[in-house]
Amino acid sequence: MDPDKDLTIFQMNDSHAYLEEHKEFFWHGEDAEYRTVGGFSRIAHLIKEKREADPDGVLALDCGDTIHGTYPAVSTRGESMVPILNAMGFDAMTAHWEFAYGPKQLKKISQMLDFPILGTNCYDRKTHRPFLEPFLIKEMKGLRVAIIGLASNIVDKTMPDSFSEGLRFTLGRFELPSIIGRLRKERQVDLVVLISHLGFPQDLKIAEEVTGIDVLLSGHTHNRLSEPVTVRDAIIIQSGCHGSFLGRLDLEIERGKVVSYEHELITIDQDIPQDGEVEELVQAAVDPCSEEMAGVMGRTAIPLNRNTILESTMDNLLLNAISTAAGTEIAFSNGWRYGAPVPVGDITLNDLWDIIPTDPPVSIVDLSGREIWDLMEDSLDRTFARNPFDQLGGYVKRSLGLNIYFKMENPRGQRIQEIFACGERLNKDQTYQVTFMTTQGVPLMYGGRRREIGISAIEALRRYLASNDPAECGLRGAVVPV
Repeated sequence: MDPDKDLTIFQMNDSHAYLEEHKEFFWHGEDAEYRTVGGFSRIAHLIKEKREADPDGVLALDCGDTIHGTYPAVSTRGESMVPILNAMGFDAMTAHWEFAYGPKQLKKISQMLDFPILGTNCYDRKTHRPFLEPFLIKEMKGLRVAIIGLASNIVDKTMPDSFSEGLRFTLGRFELPSIIGRLRKERQVDLVVLISHLGFPQDLKIAEEVTGIDVLLSGHTHNRLSEPVTVRDAIIIQSGCHGSFLGRLDLEIERGKVVSYEHELITIDQDIPQDGEVEELVQAAVDPCSEEMAGVMGRTAIPLNRNTILESTMDNLLLNAISTAAGTEIAFSNGWRYGAPVPVGDITLNDLWDIIPTDPPVSIVDLSGREIWDLMEDSLDRTFARNPFDQLGGYVKRSLGLNIYFKMENPRGQRIQEIFACGERLNKDQTYQVTFMTTQGVPLMYGGRRREIGISAIEALRRYLASNDPAECGLRGAVVPV
């Protein structure tokens, strides 16, 4: 490649505010490995090193899920992340869990950042005007590069109402063609880079429908793509999660067109040097709470992770804790993807905040057997819908006290073959008391007599671990494809 014509794009996605190194899950044949990786200061080193060598040829872009997910972030409503992100030298980002603090706080943070949060598909409900900047144009090596943002479209559909107060979200599929057309014709852009938090299946379909995308940086679904996928002329990458990986895409440009490219999914290993400025800022963010967060709450006999779609050991621990606190045999929680693994051994308070950073109240709701059946049919369809645009949220809803047998290939509403509740066939006419976490686990359209029990999810975890040493939370066949 000719350095005078090359552009390098770095992608970070779904870091979930994992500022420091941490354990990460890796496949190794039939075994799982847990290795120490990550750290924003190491990511910053890679970006800055390349920028020093090629000042006019580097884009650093972030696909969102960045300022929420660990205690230093949530305890400051995302503000502790701002100086760190500014020092890393990002050019633009988009958003998803960034909305967890509410639109007003996200707007405040966007004004503190040295780069824009982009989202061409997020609108004010009253004015119908864009809530975020739709795009950014950068001049690089004689090229005009347009960076367009697509925020997560599920914020106003599956997440608590406070996340999207006064806002509405679209997929962006109908807005993009005209935006790209205007950018190319009126603003004379040479390259179009889309930073998206829709999810990998959705992004593939966007690339099928929308012409004119040169590079699509995908987020949300935590895919570790060792090779790019090309759809039409769009080069698509996604780079894992938790800041454990960084995507690098080197483009050779001729006459405003990508003629070749090279890609690397970089594992952020401990042999990558730390950037001193960013490491100092990271420590400033984590030090005020580091001693308290290091406190040991209990132990686990098996690794805790969320790397499986149908059921996970991490969520089984959470379900055990909240159901024990509430005194029910059945419990639900969301199928979250975030949460770096916890190997066998000690579980710290920091781990508990990583598992459930929203720390919602624990509640009980009365559900009929029919509602349990319908709720799980809906969850399965949101995960496995044949049309990617109908896939909403993360993994299958997590459950305790149920054994669900389903056909993945069946159409919507017809997947579940059988459900057993507490060892007995589910009675659709019976009412069951079910534990969940307020705003997390049982949508408002289901059930009645919702009541909080007076403790939060993290307190429930602390109590459970104090009396269960070590905690046993293995996979138990909660949701089984047949």
